[in-house]
Amino acid sequence: MKFSELQLNQNVLDALDAMRFEECTPVQEQAIPLILEGKDLIAVAQTGTGKTAAFLLPILNKLSEGKHQEDAINCIVMSPTRELAQQIDQQMEGFSYFLPVSNVAVYGGSDGALFEQQKRGLTLGADVVVATPGRLLAHLNLGYVDLSKVSYFILDEADRMLDMGFYEDIMQIVKYLPKDRQTIMFSATMPSKIQQLAKNILNDPSEIKLAISKPAEKIVQAAYICYENQKLGIIRSLFETDVPERVIIFASSKIKVKEVAKALKLMKLNVGEMHSDLEQSQREKMLLEFKSGRINILVATDIVSRGIDIDDIRSVINFDVPHDSEDYVHRIGRTARANNDGVAITFVSESEQTKFKAIENFLEKDIYKIAVPAELGEGPAYDPKIHRGRNTRQGGNGNNRKRKNFRSNKSKN
Repeated sequence: MKFSELQLNQNVLDALDAMRFEECTPVQEQAIPLILEGKDLIAVAQTGTGKTAAFLLPILNKLSEGKHQEDAINCIVMSPTRELAQQIDQQMEGFSYFLPVSNVAVYGGSDGALFEQQKRGLTLGADVVVATPGRLLAHLNLGYVDLSKVSYFILDEADRMLDMGFYEDIMQIVKYLPKDRQTIMFSATMPSKIQQLAKNILNDPSEIKLAISKPAEKIVQAAYICYENQKLGIIRSLFETDVPERVIIFASSKIKVKEVAKALKLMKLNVGEMHSDLEQSQREKMLLEFKSGRINILVATDIVSRGIDIDDIRSVINFDVPHDSEDYVHRIGRTARANNDGVAITFVSESEQTKFKAIENFLEKDIYKIAVPAELGEGPAYDPKIHRGRNTRQGGNGNNRKRKNFRSNKSKN
C-alpha cells in the first residue's frame, strides 16, 4: 500500500514525498489507520519494521489539524535510551518539515545547558516531547511541567524500558496525564509484564502482532562450539591476521564487555565499549567515534542492539548466546544493512547449547559450525540434549580448513 492511499493530509504526504517514502511497511499499513481513528493500540513489532513512522505520522497528522491547544504539551513519546530518543526526534524533524508542529527531546546527560534547554521547551509547551523516563520524571518533580493537556501518550520499545527497570517511572508519569487520552504502545515482545502494563494504562486497545522477521539472507551466520574459557582465545585468533573493520561484539554483561575490551586493547586494536556504567555523554561520544571510523571494534551489551542505525557494520560477534531468538535477530540485524553484506558469528559454550538450538529451530536452519582454533584445544561436541553446563570434553566440530575458508570469505565481505 502507498502512503497516498491512507487518510493523511497533504502536508504530511509532501514531507514523505521529500523523504522519498512511498510504500508502507506492514506495521505502518496496519497501525496508521487505527491511530487516525483514535483507538488505543498495542503493537508487537521489531526494530527495523518502520514502527517510528507508524506512530509519528498519524499523530503529526492529527496535530497539524489545529484542534489542539497552543503552547501546551500535546504528545509524549517515551523511549528507553537517549540514543533512541535522539533518533526519534530526528525523524520527527523530517516528517514535520511542512507542518506547524514543535518538538523537544528530553534525555539525560551531565550538560547543565542541555537541562535548561529542555526546561525551556517543556515550559513553553512543545507539541511533541520525546523523552526517556528518568529525565522526564526529573523535570516533572521540579514542578514546572504541565501534562494536563496531553492527548497522545506513546511508549516505544516498551519491553526494553521494563527490562531497564522503568516500570515505576512510567507509572509515575502516567499519574500526571489526563485519563482522556490516546495511548499507543510498541513492543518487540509481549511477556506478562508488558501485558500487565498494557492492562493498567490502555483502554480497550486494538492489537497488531507482526511475525518476527528472519535475519537478512545476506548475513552469513556461523558459530563456534566452544568452552567458555576458549572464547577470548577465539577472538584473538580471528583478529590476529585480519584487520577488523566495523565490528560489534555483544556480551551478556558489562563485566564481560570490560573483559573483552581490555583483551583487545592489549592487542593494540582500536576498541571502544558501551555499557550502563558509562555516563550518557561517554556513550554518545563512543557511538560517534564508532560511526566515524575512529574505533573499528565496539564491545557492547544489548544497549545498542535495538534502535541504533549504523548502516555499514561488517561483522557482529555474539560473545554469549542471546537470551532468545528475538534478541538474536536484533543483534545480528546490525549488519547487512543498506544492501551491504555481513557476517554474524556466535560463540556457544556447553551451557548455552540449548538456547542456541532454540535459535536454530526458530530460524529453521542449522547454523554453520566452525572448529575451535587448534592451538586452543578441542571444543565440546554439539549436542544440546546433553550439554546443559556439563564439562565433558568430546571431539571438536569441523576442521581447520573449513575455518580458514570461512575467515577468507569474511574478509572479502
